[in-house]
Amino acid sequence: MEKEVLEKRKKVIYDFICDDLYVPMKAKEIAVVLNVPKPQKHELMEVLDALLADGKVELTGKGKYIKSNGKFLTGIFTAHPRGFGFVTVEGEEEDIFIPADQTNGALHMDTVQVAIARTSGGKRKEGTVVKIVARGTTQLVCTYEKSKTFGFAVPDNQRFAQDIFIPAERSKGAVSGHKVVVEITDYGKNGKKPEGKVVEIIGHINDPGTDIMSIVKGYDLPVDFSSKIMKQVENVSNEVSKADMAGRLDLRDWQTVTIDGEDAKDLDDAITLVKEGELYKLSVHIADVSNYVQENSALDVEALKRGTSVYLVDRVIPMLPHKLSNGICSLNAGENRLALSCIMMIDAKGNVVDHTIAETVIRVDRRMSYTSVKKILEEHDETERREYEELVPMFELMQELAAILRKKRMKRGSIDFDFPETKIILDEKGRPVEIKPYDRNVATKIIEDFMLIANETVAQDYFWQELPFVYRTHENPDAEKIKKLGTFINNFGYTIHIGQDEVHPKELQKLLMKIDGTPEEALISRLTLRSMKQAKYTTINTGHFGLATNYYCHFTSPIRRYPDLQIHRIIKDNLRGRMNAGKIDHYEKILPEVAKHSSEMERRADEAERETDKLKKVEYMEERIGQVFEGVISGVTEWGFYVELPNTIEGLVHVTTLTDDYYHYQEATYEMVGEATNHRYKLGQKVKVMVMGTDRLLRTIDFRVVREDAK
Repeated sequence: MEKEVLEKRKKVIYDFICDDLYVPMKAKEIAVVLNVPKPQKHELMEVLDALLADGKVELTGKGKYIKSNGKFLTGIFTAHPRGFGFVTVEGEEEDIFIPADQTNGALHMDTVQVAIARTSGGKRKEGTVVKIVARGTTQLVCTYEKSKTFGFAVPDNQRFAQDIFIPAERSKGAVSGHKVVVEITDYGKNGKKPEGKVVEIIGHINDPGTDIMSIVKGYDLPVDFSSKIMKQVENVSNEVSKADMAGRLDLRDWQTVTIDGEDAKDLDDAITLVKEGELYKLSVHIADVSNYVQENSALDVEALKRGTSVYLVDRVIPMLPHKLSNGICSLNAGENRLALSCIMMIDAKGNVVDHTIAETVIRVDRRMSYTSVKKILEEHDETERREYEELVPMFELMQELAAILRKKRMKRGSIDFDFPETKIILDEKGRPVEIKPYDRNVATKIIEDFMLIANETVAQDYFWQELPFVYRTHENPDAEKIKKLGTFINNFGYTIHIGQDEVHPKELQKLLMKIDGTPEEALISRLTLRSMKQAKYTTINTGHFGLATNYYCHFTSPIRRYPDLQIHRIIKDNLRGRMNAGKIDHYEKILPEVAKHSSEMERRADEAERETDKLKKVEYMEERIGQVFEGVISGVTEWGFYVELPNTIEGLVHVTTLTDDYYHYQEATYEMVGEATNHRYKLGQKVKVMVMGTDRLLRTIDFRVVREDAK
């Protein structure tokens, strides 16, 4: 039901329950009193569930609805593998801690009502789950184990600590070792196991690709497009028609290139750069995807649902079907293509002194790779420079302008986390054969710098036009976390200035510059990153802390991110003079949900990507049990410390394996200290470790320290 209708009905039902003459009733009694026809009974339930979720009404033990007396909070329960959990309540700053014996059958992602018990240790609130308002999970990916007369399914997600009982007739013929999708039919209570049925067999645990597919299903990532959508895509032309080009700025004779990874197929940005007098004229051309994906079409609804493309270690799950993303929307060399171009005049200090955003037609001259541009600019490779002779002056100009833009960003305090990403190489059976850091080079940085300035320029333009928009915002870090960081870096002799409980990004940037090239760099960078909040999509512009800018959005990747596609529609409506009161009202209505959903989908994609990477890293180390590696301590906890190897693989040295002494965890300094020997293990320290074991299900790697000084 529409949000507006729902809110109206919530008010009617709530007023009815608050009436002095009201006596507690069940849902069907409310339906009788209010003359709700049978076919609309589910709508009444939707309204009652929404009031429960808001904490405005409660259910008695007998299933009757009463007005809430406000002593309960409603939120989402996040379970921990060890049995306890946390409830996140909208509007509350901190999560509520739920001890293991107070969860009352709540499972991961359930919506629950919580009674606050007390505040533990003067900090965190503690509570008890008093009611499960709605179940958050209906399906789980599990490993099936067959017994004689029944089966049980062990969930992959460790937050679901209980096995699920599967009656034999509901197993779909699964055998032991099958990865299956299980639908929960009974959540069980009073010590009774949850019960379910197998709805899909993904494949056997040892079959190639089953492991990744299990993660895909576990995160509920949509893989295939419906036939309705594919039909829609079939009707899209492979050529840009004359009619499509009409009324657009024709830039086909401008020298234009794309610069991407060798294996990229969806090329959504192209660059033109010339110098006019003292000014640089930088044009960032972005594929005009909105020309082919009409608002509210089946294709658009699916793209919004997905929110983003997901890049997993062995496959890409695209936001749009390949025919679009690799075909007509991809800025392929030598082809006419429709674009939205942000044409900026930039002075020698990196200021954008003038800009135009326009609908254009472009034709890319050459498809360049990062490797090739790096050879031209960094290695001065003669063969490469000859091959792209006519383009070399533009690449050199790009290098010059990118340096200016970067300097300006750094001056204002933009934080650049230069972490090596992981590149995992698989063989034809999906086994990892090589894992290495994937470093940024001069070419990747050029593109990064140009995309950042285009995104800033567009965001600033639309902010001052006061039109509905989707911004990319990044809040200031939590003061408590920054103080913790300040305490920690003191151990290394560094300081950060914190003014009135706030830190300026420049301070963190200065810190990162100081640690550049030091042994502790990776570690302090990571801790600094952890002390920050996550960036998200919002309709209100609050600025971007990490980039130290007041205006930022995502405009440059509409093939793989929905907010970019949404922004393109707003821009085009505005350019074409269609941004009337009705359109403004329309966007104001839809954008908050678009922003919220896109942020959630981005988070889901990140988690799935991380999980597949972790899995392949575990698989890689399975083959290397007993081998010794040198790494750096990357995290210290009370149960042991984590060691990261140069190839980005991380494993745990459990405190119980430190047998030469009894070690205590010192939280303030992030170190383990031996009671008798005073031997220390602290963050950033180099250590040699032996691979002791791996666990695919838990995605963990166990190390043991190899000490040369220990007798």
